[in-house]
Amino acid sequence: MINVKFKDNNTYIYGLSDFDLPHTLDCGQAFRWSCDDNGRWSGVAFGKYLELEKTADGTIILYNTSKEDFENIWCDYFDLSRDYGEIIKILSENETLKKACEYSFGIRILNQEPFETLCSFIISQNNNIKRIKGIIERLCENFGEYKSGYYSFPTAERLASLTLEDLSVLRSGFRAKYLLDAAKKVVNGEVNLQNLENLPLDDARTELMKIVGVGPKVADCCLLFSHRHTKAFPKDVWIKRAIEVLFGGELPENAQNYAGIAQQYIFFYARDTKLLGE
Repeated sequence: MINVKFKDNNTYIYGLSDFDLPHTLDCGQAFRWSCDDNGRWSGVAFGKYLELEKTADGTIILYNTSKEDFENIWCDYFDLSRDYGEIIKILSENETLKKACEYSFGIRILNQEPFETLCSFIISQNNNIKRIKGIIERLCENFGEYKSGYYSFPTAERLASLTLEDLSVLRSGFRAKYLLDAAKKVVNGEVNLQNLENLPLDDARTELMKIVGVGPKVADCCLLFSHRHTKAFPKDVWIKRAIEVLFGGELPENAQNYAGIAQQYIFFYARDTKLLGE
């Protein structure tokens, strides 16, 4: 049970285990967060700018955050209502998964805005983190709304009104035409992002794959990180290899209901320990 207090327009969260800021905000599920030299993180989500840090005693401070914003945005964004301790207990029935959970402590799934997540993972294809962040930054600065020192992520309507020539400023290569197709299909209702949470996983994946350039991996990233499908398991060559090396090619049965969360732990563990080599 977490204890939340509001004072001087800051939000203080006490007693929250299983939440590590670097492991969560820098693990490749979101691309608009950065950390300064003092360990304070800053980023933008749902059109709101936030600075936060975790103190030595484990208190998490969300600066300039009202009770209303915490309850309406950040509590859900950081998945604070989910009992990760119970999930880790279930995953830890497998000894290898237990090691992955312990090593990757504190990773939580971020419940992100659907259109931003879709665009972000379209941009992420065959790309590295630094370049992904750069393209997204240019996307926001050129087509997002300016809000007192920062830019919101552009809406689907805004992107749908643009041309490939307009998007050349992003320097995103082949991904520009995928972004336009995504925006137009969302705006015209061909793809209903708001309904994906209510669909069976396979149906939701098929719905997203109507968009040019969205394959199973990008679709599963979107479903896991913005549509609450915890069984979604994004697979690329790297994670397939990790599953082969660690589990003989198949995720353990005890992890199936939380496959996406397990994937985050496995990915971080295998990558950070260089289990699969450089």
